[in-house]
Amino acid sequence: MTDSESDFRTLLENSENTPRPQRGDVLSGRVVALDTQGMIVDLGLKRDGVVPRAELDKLHEEGVEFVVDQEVPVVVIEPEDKDGNLRVSVNQGRQQKDWLTAERLMATGEMWEGAVTGYNRGGLIVQFGDVQAFVPVSHISDLPRGVPENERQNRLAGLVGRKMGFKVIEVDRQRRRLVLSQRNAQKEYRERQKSRLLSDLSEGQVRTGVVTGLRDFGAFVDLGGADGLIHISELSWRRVKHPSEVLAVGQEVEVEVLKVDRDSKRIGLSLKRRQPDPWQRVAERFQAGQVVEGTLTRLAPFGAFVDLGEGVEGLLPTNQVSGQAGIAEGATVRVKILNVEPDRQRIGLALQAVIGPNPAEAPAGADAANTEPAAPELPAVDEEDDYDAPAPQGTAAPDGEGEA
Repeated sequence: MTDSESDFRTLLENSENTPRPQRGDVLSGRVVALDTQGMIVDLGLKRDGVVPRAELDKLHEEGVEFVVDQEVPVVVIEPEDKDGNLRVSVNQGRQQKDWLTAERLMATGEMWEGAVTGYNRGGLIVQFGDVQAFVPVSHISDLPRGVPENERQNRLAGLVGRKMGFKVIEVDRQRRRLVLSQRNAQKEYRERQKSRLLSDLSEGQVRTGVVTGLRDFGAFVDLGGADGLIHISELSWRRVKHPSEVLAVGQEVEVEVLKVDRDSKRIGLSLKRRQPDPWQRVAERFQAGQVVEGTLTRLAPFGAFVDLGEGVEGLLPTNQVSGQAGIAEGATVRVKILNVEPDRQRIGLALQAVIGPNPAEAPAGADAANTEPAAPELPAVDEEDDYDAPAPQGTAAPDGEGEA
């Protein structure tokens, strides 16, 4: 037997041993040609697969294009048509690939990230590759239960376009049913988003977020995957008793990043540092010897703080307020400026008079000189010794930090 005869017999035996493709088989191939008739795909078989031009035109309308040498999955539609061609569908092949991916994700419990593309009465629509997936309302963590139908539809509409994490909970190829759960993936998705955010954040950055909670000590702000804390001292230059005086849950705010602790996963934020610093104008507004009016905001063991307006407070030492009638939070007082220290954010004061708890309560038409008490004889103030007390809120700026 000659060498050529031996080679021919080997090819014949290999051809006979090659499995014949069956309808519905999912195969992988390489694009070898594109023309007006369609697309030719090398499947490693005796014959190449042919994708009809009509299918390519439809995919083109959806923005899907193919190039020579591209690896593509296909499904056998007809093992041999009337012209002897092996007809395959690249569109169904892409979908079958997505079904295989979905089955793998359901088996492993892995999370998948995707964007919401639509909604209906029962839940959200998500495009899973070339397969349309569904998320029931019972598996949407951002949708509270028991809300009226019209409000629920509005909330669902508001989620369109948002990227979320999902877990596959049902795959049924025959019924073309793919069901996802956002609720099951929420914790893992938040952790992944938090890690990404912490790696991107740096001190001094300005970010936009949404207020998610108010506490006595400050406000939590969602920066898009992790919560940062605005300490109450960083909410405003003026004294704030509770964050609700400044912010509301759901409000969008612009904040400055003060501190990022990647080990403890905490982010400290500031709202007031996105506002003009009132202490930069203090030297223009106040001079030593000037007499002004203000409101007592807080009594402390070392004295009383007086709000002088625009977020600036001064301090009345203890010997100026101890035993004085009318000294209480909210009282209006007349004070003399003793010293102004913009760099230390401090203003020393001496009490001139207590005008009253509320000047508006004075009798109508009464002369101010007849209604306010005469200035009492007050002890002298040592400007250096008596003012060495902790700075009031709106002066010192402690670092606020919160758990992400």
